[in-house]
This record gives sequence, C-alpha cells and structure tokens, in this order.
Amino acid sequence: MTVGRAVTLFAGVVILVSLLLAWQFSPLWLWLTAFVGANLVQSSFTGFCPAAMIFKAMGLKPGGALG
Repeated sequence: MTVGRAVTLFAGVVILVSLLLAWQFSPLWLWLTAFVGANLVQSSFTGFCPAAMIFKAMGLKPGGALG
C-alpha cells in the first residue's frame, strides 16, 4: 500500500467512525469529522499532512497524491 492510499483510507475510516459515534452517542463527534475534512483541504493546498509523515515513518511506499 502506498502512503497516498493509506492516508485516504485512514481519513475515510475516521470520518465514518466519527459519523457513527455522532449518530449513536453525541453530535459533538462531528467536530472530529470537521477536523479531518479541514485537514484534507489544508493538505491539498500546502502538501503538509501529518498522517502521511507517520505512514512514511512506518515504512509504506511513497506514492499517490500525498506520498
């Protein structure tokens, strides 16, 4: 798996989990969804993505938009 695909997978999972938690427990979990979305927008402009740095350090192959 490449870094770009791992970041996309991670963002999607976090968004879906936060939506499930908001539906089940509290709408405050939507702030996590907003944070992930804002981070994706920010990284598209700056190229800086903390998750991509972590996945690179874990040894994933470079590649994709963030890799």
